Amino acid sequence: MLTISDSDFHRLVNFVKSNYGIDLSKKKQLIMGRLSTTIMTMGFNSFKEYVDYLLKTKKPEDLELMLNKLTTNYTYFMREEVHFKFFTDTILPYLEKTKTNKVLSIWSAGCSSGEEPYTISMLLKEYFGAKASQWDTRVLATDISKNALGAAQNAVYDESSLKEVPPSWKTKYFAKTSEPGLYTVAPMIKNNVIFRTFNLMDPIRFKLKFDVIFCRNVMIYFDQQTKEALVNRFYQATNPGGYLLIGHSESLNKETVPYRYLMPATYRKE
Repeated sequence: MLTISDSDFHRLVNFVKSNYGIDLSKKKQLIMGRLSTTIMTMGFNSFKEYVDYLLKTKKPEDLELMLNKLTTNYTYFMREEVHFKFFTDTILPYLEKTKTNKVLSIWSAGCSSGEEPYTISMLLKEYFGAKASQWDTRVLATDISKNALGAAQNAVYDESSLKEVPPSWKTKYFAKTSEPGLYTVAPMIKNNVIFRTFNLMDPIRFKLKFDVIFCRNVMIYFDQQTKEALVNRFYQATNPGGYLLIGHSESLNKETVPYRYLMPATYRKE
Protein backbone atom coordinates (compact mmCIF):
# COMPACT_ATOMS: atom_id res chain seq x y z
CA MET A 1 0.00 0.00 0.00
CA LEU A 2 1.27 3.47 -0.88
CA THR A 3 1.61 6.11 1.85
CA ILE A 4 0.45 9.69 1.51
CA SER A 5 2.35 12.66 2.93
CA ASP A 6 0.55 15.23 5.09
CA SER A 7 0.84 17.89 2.38
CA ASP A 8 -0.61 15.64 -0.35
CA PHE A 9 -3.31 14.44 2.02
CA HIS A 10 -4.34 18.04 2.78
CA ARG A 11 -4.26 19.00 -0.90
CA LEU A 12 -6.58 16.13 -1.78
CA VAL A 13 -8.88 16.68 1.21
CA ASN A 14 -9.22 20.41 0.47
CA PHE A 15 -9.95 19.79 -3.21
CA VAL A 16 -12.65 17.19 -2.49
CA LYS A 17 -14.21 19.33 0.24
CA SER A 18 -14.38 22.54 -1.81
CA ASN A 19 -15.73 20.82 -4.95
CA TYR A 20 -18.00 18.11 -3.57
CA GLY A 21 -18.61 18.98 0.10
CA ILE A 22 -17.22 15.60 1.20
CA ASP A 23 -15.16 15.78 4.39
CA LEU A 24 -12.21 13.35 4.31
CA SER A 25 -10.15 15.15 6.96
CA LYS A 26 -10.23 12.10 9.29
CA LYS A 27 -9.95 9.48 6.53
CA LYS A 28 -6.23 9.23 5.86
CA GLN A 29 -6.13 5.43 6.24
CA LEU A 30 -9.23 5.02 4.10
CA ILE A 31 -7.71 7.16 1.32
CA MET A 32 -4.50 5.11 1.32
CA GLY A 33 -6.38 1.81 1.51
CA ARG A 34 -8.90 2.52 -1.22
CA LEU A 35 -6.76 4.48 -3.70
CA SER A 36 -3.35 2.77 -3.61
CA THR A 37 -4.20 0.01 -6.12
CA THR A 38 -5.98 2.49 -8.43
CA ILE A 39 -2.99 4.83 -8.38
CA MET A 40 -0.55 2.05 -9.28
CA THR A 41 -2.91 0.70 -11.97
CA MET A 42 -2.97 4.18 -13.52
CA GLY A 43 0.83 4.07 -13.72
CA PHE A 44 1.73 6.46 -10.89
CA ASN A 45 4.45 5.64 -8.36
CA SER A 46 3.25 7.87 -5.52
CA PHE A 47 0.31 9.79 -4.12
CA LYS A 48 2.16 13.00 -4.99
CA GLU A 49 2.22 12.12 -8.71
CA TYR A 50 -1.46 11.15 -8.57
CA VAL A 51 -2.63 14.26 -6.68
CA ASP A 52 -0.55 16.51 -8.99
CA TYR A 53 -2.17 14.88 -12.02
CA LEU A 54 -5.71 14.94 -10.58
CA LEU A 55 -5.61 18.59 -9.56
CA LYS A 56 -3.98 19.69 -12.81
CA THR A 57 -6.15 17.81 -15.33
CA LYS A 58 -9.45 17.55 -13.37
CA LYS A 59 -10.63 14.90 -15.83
CA PRO A 60 -14.26 14.03 -14.99
CA GLU A 61 -13.74 10.27 -15.38
CA ASP A 62 -10.72 10.27 -13.04
CA LEU A 63 -12.51 12.43 -10.46
CA GLU A 64 -15.53 10.15 -10.58
CA LEU A 65 -13.36 7.05 -10.12
CA MET A 66 -11.77 8.65 -7.04
CA LEU A 67 -15.16 9.62 -5.55
CA ASN A 68 -16.58 6.15 -6.19
CA LYS A 69 -13.60 4.60 -4.40
CA LEU A 70 -13.91 6.90 -1.38
CA THR A 71 -17.67 6.81 -0.85
CA THR A 72 -19.98 3.84 -0.38
CA ASN A 73 -23.02 3.42 -2.63
CA TYR A 74 -24.86 0.86 -0.48
CA THR A 75 -28.62 0.83 -0.98
CA TYR A 76 -31.59 -1.44 -1.67
CA PHE A 77 -35.33 -1.20 -2.35
CA MET A 78 -37.50 -0.10 0.62
CA ARG A 79 -34.43 0.92 2.67
CA GLU A 80 -35.48 2.69 5.91
CA GLU A 81 -39.08 1.62 5.38
CA VAL A 82 -40.49 3.90 8.10
CA HIS A 83 -40.05 6.84 5.71
CA PHE A 84 -42.04 5.11 3.00
CA LYS A 85 -44.88 4.34 5.42
CA PHE A 86 -44.97 8.03 6.43
CA PHE A 87 -44.85 9.00 2.74
CA THR A 88 -47.88 6.78 1.98
CA ASP A 89 -49.90 7.41 5.16
CA THR A 90 -49.27 11.14 5.70
CA ILE A 91 -47.50 12.93 2.85
CA LEU A 92 -49.44 11.57 -0.13
CA PRO A 93 -52.92 12.14 1.40
CA TYR A 94 -51.85 15.74 2.16
CA LEU A 95 -50.56 16.28 -1.39
CA GLU A 96 -53.61 14.63 -2.98
CA LYS A 97 -55.84 17.02 -1.04
CA THR A 98 -53.83 20.21 -1.66
CA LYS A 99 -52.27 19.85 -5.15
CA THR A 100 -55.14 21.12 -7.28
CA ASN A 101 -53.01 21.03 -10.44
CA LYS A 102 -52.30 17.32 -9.86
CA VAL A 103 -48.55 17.87 -10.31
CA LEU A 104 -46.27 16.35 -7.65
CA SER A 105 -42.68 17.51 -7.33
CA ILE A 106 -40.51 14.88 -5.66
CA TRP A 107 -36.71 14.79 -5.63
CA SER A 108 -34.45 11.87 -4.79
CA ALA A 109 -31.19 13.78 -4.15
CA GLY A 110 -28.18 11.47 -4.18
CA CYS A 111 -30.14 8.62 -5.77
CA SER A 112 -27.13 6.29 -6.22
CA SER A 113 -28.07 3.24 -8.31
CA GLY A 114 -31.79 4.05 -8.43
CA GLU A 115 -33.43 1.89 -5.77
CA GLU A 116 -34.83 4.90 -3.87
CA PRO A 117 -36.56 6.74 -6.77
CA TYR A 118 -37.93 3.46 -8.14
CA THR A 119 -39.30 2.60 -4.67
CA ILE A 120 -40.98 6.04 -4.54
CA SER A 121 -42.49 5.42 -7.99
CA MET A 122 -43.89 2.06 -6.90
CA LEU A 123 -45.42 3.68 -3.80
CA LEU A 124 -47.00 6.37 -5.99
CA LYS A 125 -48.44 3.74 -8.31
CA GLU A 126 -49.81 1.77 -5.36
CA TYR A 127 -51.33 4.86 -3.75
CA PHE A 128 -53.00 6.41 -6.79
CA GLY A 129 -53.86 3.15 -8.54
CA ALA A 130 -56.24 3.74 -11.45
CA LYS A 131 -56.02 7.52 -10.82
CA ALA A 132 -52.23 7.59 -11.42
CA SER A 133 -52.67 8.61 -15.06
CA GLN A 134 -54.49 11.79 -13.93
CA TRP A 135 -51.42 12.92 -11.99
CA ASP A 136 -47.90 13.99 -12.96
CA THR A 137 -45.99 11.85 -10.49
CA ARG A 138 -42.58 11.90 -12.16
CA VAL A 139 -39.68 11.72 -9.71
CA LEU A 140 -36.48 13.70 -10.24
CA ALA A 141 -33.46 11.57 -9.32
CA THR A 142 -29.98 13.11 -9.22
CA ASP A 143 -26.49 11.98 -8.36
CA ILE A 144 -22.99 13.32 -8.89
CA SER A 145 -21.81 9.93 -10.19
CA LYS A 146 -22.42 9.15 -13.86
CA ASN A 147 -21.58 5.50 -13.11
CA ALA A 148 -24.32 5.33 -10.48
CA LEU A 149 -26.80 7.02 -12.82
CA GLY A 150 -25.86 4.60 -15.58
CA ALA A 151 -26.65 1.67 -13.28
CA ALA A 152 -29.90 3.36 -12.23
CA GLN A 153 -31.01 3.87 -15.83
CA ASN A 154 -30.03 0.30 -16.68
CA ALA A 155 -32.38 -0.73 -13.82
CA VAL A 156 -31.13 -4.31 -13.37
CA TYR A 157 -30.90 -5.56 -9.77
CA ASP A 158 -30.05 -8.78 -7.95
CA GLU A 159 -32.01 -10.64 -5.28
CA SER A 160 -30.26 -8.85 -2.40
CA SER A 161 -31.51 -5.46 -3.63
CA LEU A 162 -35.07 -6.78 -3.67
CA LYS A 163 -34.97 -8.47 -0.26
CA GLU A 164 -37.50 -6.02 1.31
CA VAL A 165 -39.82 -5.81 -1.70
CA PRO A 166 -43.29 -7.36 -1.09
CA PRO A 167 -43.77 -10.52 -3.20
CA SER A 168 -46.77 -9.01 -5.03
CA TRP A 169 -44.66 -5.98 -6.03
CA LYS A 170 -41.94 -8.28 -7.32
CA THR A 171 -44.48 -9.78 -9.73
CA LYS A 172 -46.12 -6.46 -10.62
CA TYR A 173 -43.14 -4.12 -10.96
CA PHE A 174 -40.20 -6.35 -11.94
CA ALA A 175 -39.39 -8.85 -14.66
CA LYS A 176 -36.79 -11.61 -14.50
CA THR A 177 -33.93 -11.16 -16.95
CA SER A 178 -32.23 -13.91 -18.92
CA GLU A 179 -29.51 -13.90 -16.24
CA PRO A 180 -30.48 -16.07 -13.24
CA GLY A 181 -31.17 -14.02 -10.09
CA LEU A 182 -31.37 -10.65 -11.89
CA TYR A 183 -34.47 -8.50 -12.28
CA THR A 184 -35.31 -5.42 -14.30
CA VAL A 185 -37.75 -2.66 -13.35
CA ALA A 186 -41.06 -2.56 -15.25
CA PRO A 187 -41.35 0.26 -17.85
CA MET A 188 -44.26 1.98 -16.03
CA ILE A 189 -41.98 2.48 -13.01
CA LYS A 190 -38.79 3.13 -14.97
CA ASN A 191 -40.43 5.78 -17.16
CA ASN A 192 -41.68 7.67 -14.09
CA VAL A 193 -38.14 8.65 -13.04
CA ILE A 194 -36.10 11.44 -14.61
CA PHE A 195 -32.35 11.01 -13.99
CA ARG A 196 -29.96 13.96 -14.01
CA THR A 197 -26.33 14.54 -12.99
CA PHE A 198 -26.21 17.08 -10.18
CA ASN A 199 -23.63 18.19 -7.61
CA LEU A 200 -25.35 19.06 -4.33
CA MET A 201 -22.79 21.82 -3.79
CA ASP A 202 -24.26 23.71 -6.76
CA PRO A 203 -27.14 26.23 -6.55
CA ILE A 204 -30.54 24.51 -6.77
CA ARG A 205 -32.26 25.99 -9.82
CA PHE A 206 -34.85 23.48 -10.96
CA LYS A 207 -38.05 24.68 -12.63
CA LEU A 208 -40.38 23.72 -9.78
CA LYS A 209 -40.04 23.86 -6.01
CA PHE A 210 -40.35 20.50 -4.32
CA ASP A 211 -43.14 18.94 -2.29
CA VAL A 212 -40.81 16.24 -0.96
CA ILE A 213 -37.01 15.98 -0.94
CA PHE A 214 -35.45 12.62 -0.10
CA CYS A 215 -31.76 13.16 0.74
CA ARG A 216 -30.91 10.09 2.75
CA ASN A 217 -27.47 8.83 3.77
CA VAL A 218 -25.76 11.49 1.68
CA MET A 219 -24.91 14.10 4.31
CA ILE A 220 -22.94 11.56 6.36
CA TYR A 221 -19.98 12.67 4.23
CA PHE A 222 -20.44 16.40 4.97
CA ASP A 223 -19.20 18.49 7.89
CA GLN A 224 -21.67 20.59 9.90
CA GLN A 225 -21.15 23.80 7.94
CA THR A 226 -21.58 22.11 4.55
CA LYS A 227 -24.64 20.23 5.82
CA GLU A 228 -26.31 23.40 7.14
CA ALA A 229 -25.65 25.28 3.88
CA LEU A 230 -27.16 22.42 1.86
CA VAL A 231 -30.23 22.18 4.11
CA ASN A 232 -30.78 25.93 3.69
CA ARG A 233 -30.63 25.49 -0.10
CA PHE A 234 -33.12 22.62 0.19
CA TYR A 235 -35.40 24.82 2.30
CA GLN A 236 -35.42 27.55 -0.35
CA ALA A 237 -36.27 24.89 -2.94
CA THR A 238 -39.15 23.40 -0.91
CA ASN A 239 -42.80 24.39 -1.24
CA PRO A 240 -44.53 25.59 1.95
CA GLY A 241 -45.92 22.46 3.62
CA GLY A 242 -43.26 20.35 1.86
CA TYR A 243 -41.06 17.73 3.49
CA LEU A 244 -37.35 16.88 3.83
CA LEU A 245 -36.46 13.27 4.65
CA ILE A 246 -32.87 12.44 5.63
CA GLY A 247 -31.15 9.20 6.62
CA HIS A 248 -31.87 7.76 10.07
CA SER A 249 -28.14 7.67 10.80
CA GLU A 250 -27.99 11.43 10.14
CA SER A 251 -29.08 14.36 12.28
CA LEU A 252 -29.58 18.09 11.87
CA ASN A 253 -29.06 20.77 14.51
CA LYS A 254 -32.56 21.54 15.81
CA GLU A 255 -31.44 25.06 16.75
CA THR A 256 -30.35 26.05 13.24
CA VAL A 257 -32.44 23.90 10.89
CA PRO A 258 -35.08 26.06 9.14
CA TYR A 259 -37.54 23.17 8.78
CA ARG A 260 -39.81 22.06 11.62
CA TYR A 261 -38.73 18.78 13.17
CA LEU A 262 -41.50 16.16 13.03
CA MET A 263 -39.77 12.94 14.10
CA PRO A 264 -36.34 11.35 13.56
CA ALA A 265 -35.03 12.08 10.04
CA THR A 266 -38.31 13.83 9.06
CA TYR A 267 -38.77 17.61 8.66
CA ARG A 268 -41.39 19.97 7.25
CA LYS A 269 -41.42 23.51 5.89
CA GLU A 270 -44.15 25.52 7.61
